[in-house]
Amino acid sequence: MIRIGQLKLQPNHSEKELLQKIAKTLHISENEIVNLQIKKQSIDARKKPDLKYVYTIDVTVQNEAHVIKKQKENTVSIVKESPYIFQTLGQNNIKHRPVIVGSGPAGMFCSYLLAQHGYCPIIFERGASVEERTKDVEEFWNSGKLKLNSNVQFGEGGAGTFSDGKLNTLVKDPVGRNRKVLEIFVENGAPEEILYMNKPHIGTDILVNVVRNMREKIITWGGEVHFHSQLTDLEVLNGELQTITIMSNNQKTLYPVETLVLAIGHSARDTFSMLYDKKLPLKAKSFAVGVRVEHKQRTINDSQYGKNNPYHLPTAAYKVTANLENGRGVYSFCMCPGGYVVNASSEEGCLAVNGMSYHARDGENANSAIIVTVTPEDYGSVHPLAGVQFQRELEKRAYKIGQGAVPVQCFGDFCKNEPTKELGAITPQIKGAYVLANVREIFPDNLAESLELGIKSFDRQIQGFANADTILSGVESRTSSPIRVERNDMLQIENTGIYPCGEGAGYAGGITSAAMDGIKVAEMIAQKYAPFDR
Repeated sequence: MIRIGQLKLQPNHSEKELLQKIAKTLHISENEIVNLQIKKQSIDARKKPDLKYVYTIDVTVQNEAHVIKKQKENTVSIVKESPYIFQTLGQNNIKHRPVIVGSGPAGMFCSYLLAQHGYCPIIFERGASVEERTKDVEEFWNSGKLKLNSNVQFGEGGAGTFSDGKLNTLVKDPVGRNRKVLEIFVENGAPEEILYMNKPHIGTDILVNVVRNMREKIITWGGEVHFHSQLTDLEVLNGELQTITIMSNNQKTLYPVETLVLAIGHSARDTFSMLYDKKLPLKAKSFAVGVRVEHKQRTINDSQYGKNNPYHLPTAAYKVTANLENGRGVYSFCMCPGGYVVNASSEEGCLAVNGMSYHARDGENANSAIIVTVTPEDYGSVHPLAGVQFQRELEKRAYKIGQGAVPVQCFGDFCKNEPTKELGAITPQIKGAYVLANVREIFPDNLAESLELGIKSFDRQIQGFANADTILSGVESRTSSPIRVERNDMLQIENTGIYPCGEGAGYAGGITSAAMDGIKVAEMIAQKYAPFDR
């Protein structure tokens, strides 16, 4: 197969023009092209207003050897792709079906691969099915009535279900797990464009259906999925896992288990405490906290694409970073073009926010988290659960300041440390009630100052980013897990049969990386055990 890189066309090009460009690049006629596949598509906006779509294209042609022999362009090459292969090499008999706790991306993809290859996994999810959960979340946003185990953080699909559904990752991937994740998403209803978009996303409205379809396949392949079923205890004897305790319908049930995947998510604070009490190896890790920042989406479009550009382009995104003189780094995270800020709380008396987009990304505002890294030095303890307590204290302040609603402040007032009394040109786009307040009061002075300096510095990258009318809301505290559950090279806790997995265990930072980690754990189980004999 021939791969063409750096193939550039005007954004309003036709399929015919793409075909013509490929033929011209390869010095062949269009009739000699047997097949083509877009491998990557991005936008080059460095020379505004002269914008270009940039493609990497795989092409099958007649007489490939002859065509490649006469090529002089270094953007043309021969490629041979090796598809991802899941191997069941294990010889040991597994006495009990593997158990996966949590059905976020890590748990779901681990279960999906295991079920597909005959391991009949059992999933226990503390929250509700994605259908029931969607209703619970909408009710919370409309009424403020929070269900502690069915909310933006907990339930089928994990926290990523109510997000933008971004699928880009920086994880190195020599064996093709990233591509496999995208292919599984497409197989279950995601748009095919995610296979080649430079920064693919799905959107909450489509993710809900994808998650349901994946669950149905897991069940068809012999797996089980149990909702409203929370892990509350486990027993390790002589270095090996023996049993787990599941709370469901106010009843505790003991299950014999030798293979347990802990895909509990970054907000399972009660489970972290249980693991600590069981003396499992937990370690405090760095994470980040900050605010959600909102701008008019047209401000971001104008900055990224140039004002009055004539093309119909995807809603513009951005990524900004700054290294401050005080030694701290401030950066954007989980940017949601045309999206909404959402009340993402999961504990009574605590308030956290996140960002969400639908697939169309057609909301009036753009939002992203602007966050600053915090370390154990910031919360004054190396205790494994100290970061959890630090998050919780910020969330309690946010809840108190907003009296249960999302506190909102204009950036100009944030700089003055004054509560906002009146909004400017931007109206917050928030799922859930909000109230004008002083968001700065949520943070210790050193973090608040870093957020202010960071946002001001970003104005040099995106004009208008630090306008006085820019909207801030808080607190963005659930960017990643504050703990790491330590595992060995076999991805287990000291060969106990317990596999910490995904973002909650400290080994991922988003939907795709969590899903890839779930696949890695499934591979490790399949290397040790033969498929389950029903």
